[in-house]
Amino acid sequence: MSVSPSDFRAAFTEFANDTTYPDAMITYWASLAEITLNIDRWGDFLTHGKYLFIAHNCALSAAASADAAVGSIPGQSGVVAGKSVSDVSVSFDTNASNIQGAGSYNETRYGRQLMGLARIVGIVAFVGTPQTT
Repeated sequence: MSVSPSDFRAAFTEFANDTTYPDAMITYWASLAEITLNIDRWGDFLTHGKYLFIAHNCALSAAASADAAVGSIPGQSGVVAGKSVSDVSVSFDTNASNIQGAGSYNETRYGRQLMGLARIVGIVAFVGTPQTT
């Protein structure tokens, strides 16, 4: 079953803004989810896995678009551990929520959820490598 933008937005209402997250963006990532996630591995979790894959990539795409809009280089990202503005600073323990071996999927909460679910269905990577314990 392919995911439509309206189905995705109904499940993940935080992506309702069709200017920030246009239908074409959602459709693009949905088509990649379709060929990336194997139904034999994902079974009943397939639709939710697709939603998480789309959400992760749409969040990264929107961030890259926002960077480009202010003249920054899109796609230069990573997990921000700390930030200071004037006399105020904040930092986070990024290792506390990161999943070892998840790479860029650690950059969004959706990616981390996707990787957690991927491990539940028995794969470490989307290429179908069985998880070892």
